[in-house]
Amino acid sequence: MRIPHTKPPVWPAVAQGRFASGIQLASPDGCRIALLGLPDDTGVSLNGGRPGAAGGPSAFRDALAHYGAAKPAGIIWPAVFDAGDVIPGGSLTETHDRVTEAVEAILELGLLPIGIGGGHDLTYPVVRAVARRFKPLSGIYFDAHLDVRENPGSGMAFRRLIEDCGLVGLELHGFRPFVNAAEHQAWFLAHGGRICPDSVPPRLPGGEGSLFASFDLDVLDAAYAPGASAMNPSGWDPKEAEAWVRALGADPRVRSFDLMELCPAHDEGGRTARLSAHLFLSFLAGFAGRK
Repeated sequence: MRIPHTKPPVWPAVAQGRFASGIQLASPDGCRIALLGLPDDTGVSLNGGRPGAAGGPSAFRDALAHYGAAKPAGIIWPAVFDAGDVIPGGSLTETHDRVTEAVEAILELGLLPIGIGGGHDLTYPVVRAVARRFKPLSGIYFDAHLDVRENPGSGMAFRRLIEDCGLVGLELHGFRPFVNAAEHQAWFLAHGGRICPDSVPPRLPGGEGSLFASFDLDVLDAAYAPGASAMNPSGWDPKEAEAWVRALGADPRVRSFDLMELCPAHDEGGRTARLSAHLFLSFLAGFAGRK
């Protein structure tokens, strides 16, 4: 089955016994999760960042093909359909429209979309589709940056979501003041955003309604994740991230998830791609416990 505006995924050879050997490519029948590649980094370039995140989905699949057991002890994986990669358009706006249409088709199938990017601006069109279906909607994201710039680019997503999609709240984890302008922080707080300290345990915001979750790999320390579009010299460690991502997967209010800014051109030894695969499986492990 083809999701609109996508091309089929390209996987390396996957050995039997690996998690990826069970991913469905032809049909979403029986699946609960849809993997969607977002191979575009136009927004990163517009913001003056390091290009290369367009290769993120490919690097992620390569890493996942070699990581994770098909039948680990104590976990029954939810079935996953790989919906392919969204084909970028001729402009950032056209690409965003294509992503939204692809995610709408995934939601229509009753699947939870997991996006792999790609510039963090692509969270905006993913969540735009979710916001049209689930109301009220709030969000939680993990990023060293606020990403509330006015200008088009990878730093725009959460401003646009607040302005365009009627979110009822946003919670940011991993914020680093050295890399955020004071006026952006003031705007975020004035529009209902909440910046959480790193010491907060993995507990999602309370209340009714639905949530989206977005994970920018630059929230991780550069020692663990050199292959992010913007390296973080004072970021999180993988165990901290894993605990949060697993909690996201377990919460039935979470309607979408994404892992963004994987930049294989700068990923020494493929460390960041492998960590991305680990976080993806951590989300699925949490999701497996949903009723």
